[in-house]
Amino acid sequence: MYSYSETKPGIDPIGFREKKFSPFGPGRLDRKWTGTRAPAEKPPDLDKLTAERNRILGPPLSDEEISHLVEKYRHNDCSRQINLGRGGVTHNTLSDIHNHWRRAEAVRIKCLGVPTLNMDNICFHLEEKSGGQIIYRHLNILLLYRGRNYDPQKRPQIPLMLWKPLAPIYPKLVKNIADGLSFEETKEMRNRGLNSQPLMKLTRNGVYVNVVEKVRAAFETEEVVRLDCAHVGVNDCKKIGVKLRDLVPCVPLLFKDEQIILWRGNREVDDATQTAKEPPCN
Repeated sequence: MYSYSETKPGIDPIGFREKKFSPFGPGRLDRKWTGTRAPAEKPPDLDKLTAERNRILGPPLSDEEISHLVEKYRHNDCSRQINLGRGGVTHNTLSDIHNHWRRAEAVRIKCLGVPTLNMDNICFHLEEKSGGQIIYRHLNILLLYRGRNYDPQKRPQIPLMLWKPLAPIYPKLVKNIADGLSFEETKEMRNRGLNSQPLMKLTRNGVYVNVVEKVRAAFETEEVVRLDCAHVGVNDCKKIGVKLRDLVPCVPLLFKDEQIILWRGNREVDDATQTAKEPPCN
């Protein structure tokens, strides 16, 4: 898998833009490339992996040890830094992390772009795939600790991807008629969004850690919200819309001229569904 944090395993593509050539190169990996990932023939032993990770991490760090590592690696001039861009936690990022861990106890990770919409997701995949532990988190800056018993000589051998595979074709993100609305209502919502003031302006490869909260707060008083994504790029606009759809949640209505129009959805139906799920009071 090219990106662990920016790919949803449960959503299957409807097509591919290239033939299924393995990006690891011929004869370098004894797994079949499906077009999005190279799954193992046998499922891994999760209990064994968890026990090995806990052994490498060792006893928890004390507050003094954490403060020492944070002061050593958190600054902008730190040489042990990895930049995470729009690809998020990619496969080759894991190799970069272990390369830094050969000479440093922790690595500073600076996140930019679309992945910063969900920093919890970034932290989860960094810890799960690398085996390390997040000991510091501030906005888009993370410190990933390797563990007390980490041995660089016994680091996992991670085959590198030689090129980035083209993104598969997924189902259409925006429906012609939004669920819960008629055609005329959908058209009216889109026009209202285009003519409204933008909630905020997003920059290319910016830090979007507070976007979800601001959109949720705006939906308390507004039905439709517009995000100005000029110069962000068409592909990143769609990725932002997908993440907001799942995190807020909301309904993307339109992507036009690098503008994102979001509808908060039918709140009356959602409230009625939530009320139906609540158990009756005795």
